[in-house]
Amino acid sequence: MHPAAPRLDDDDFALLGLPRRHQIDEAALESAWRDWQSRVHPDRHVGQGDAGRRLAMQWSLRINEAHRRLKDPVQRGAYLCELRGQAVDAERNTAMPADFLMQQMQWREALDDADSVAALDALLAEAATQRHHWLERLQTALDVDGDTAAAAQAVRALMFVQRLRHEASARQAALDAAADLP
Repeated sequence: MHPAAPRLDDDDFALLGLPRRHQIDEAALESAWRDWQSRVHPDRHVGQGDAGRRLAMQWSLRINEAHRRLKDPVQRGAYLCELRGQAVDAERNTAMPADFLMQQMQWREALDDADSVAALDALLAEAATQRHHWLERLQTALDVDGDTAAAAQAVRALMFVQRLRHEASARQAALDAAADLP
C-alpha cells in the first residue's frame, strides 16, 4: 500500500516529508523542496490548460511557503507551537521573565544611546549571543521537553531579538552613510 498522496492542506512537515520537530536536516529540507519544485513548477505544466497551470501554481506557492517557514528557525518554532495548539500571539501576549524584560529595556537604552558603529557592533554581538541562547531553549522546549508554552515564550523572545538586530543594523547603516557624506 502506498502512502496517501500529499494534499495542499497538509502541514509543512508532512508535505516535505520531514519529521515534525524543531531540529531539522537542512539538506533534507532543501532536497525535498527542489524535488517538489521540479515536479510542480508551472513551466512544466504549460500544456495542461488553464486549470492545470492554476493547480501547478497553487502547488508551487504552497511548497515555497512551506520551505520558507521551515527554513527559518523562528518561524519553524512558531509554526510547531501552532501545530501543537499553542499560539505564540506575540502582539497580545508579552508575558516574559522579569530578567528578559529588564534586558529588553537595557538593549533599547543601548540602541538609543549608540552613537558609533563600535557601540552598535557590541550590541549586535550581544544580540547574536542571545539569539543562539533562545534558539537552544526553543529547540529543547519543543524537541526534548514537549513544553509548547516555554517554546512560545522563546519564540517571542527571538522575535524581539530579531527586531533589535534589524533596528541596530539599520542604525549602523545610517551611521555608515552619514560618515561617507562630505
